[in-house]
Amino acid sequence: MFSFLKDSDEIPQNNPKLKAHAVKVFKMTCESAIQLRQKGEVVVSDTTLKYLGSVHVEKGVIDPHFQVVKEALMRTVKEAVGDQKWSDEMGSAWGEAYDQLAAAIKTEMKQQLEAAPKSSSD
Repeated sequence: MFSFLKDSDEIPQNNPKLKAHAVKVFKMTCESAIQLRQKGEVVVSDTTLKYLGSVHVEKGVIDPHFQVVKEALMRTVKEAVGDQKWSDEMGSAWGEAYDQLAAAIKTEMKQQLEAAPKSSSD
């Protein structure tokens, strides 16, 4: 799923590029959760959204990939918080924050794909 893991013999959990990506996903989802709480919506700057859309299109990301990342994020957050503090409400909040962020990225990806010039073989 991640291009930077394809030619690596390293255990994925030890891969610095995967760790860096995980931190970015966590940070953006956390920021999304804060926005949801404060404003009731997730707003990503146009510049950031265009960048995220282009990178995800370039890497060939498809809808099911977003679900895999969400599941990994949710498990990681739940494990970090611990069963004592984890609640369905907390899980729903993290899930909604991720879903809104992913929806914004997917919308941008779709717009970029639609705007891309068609090749003559199409």
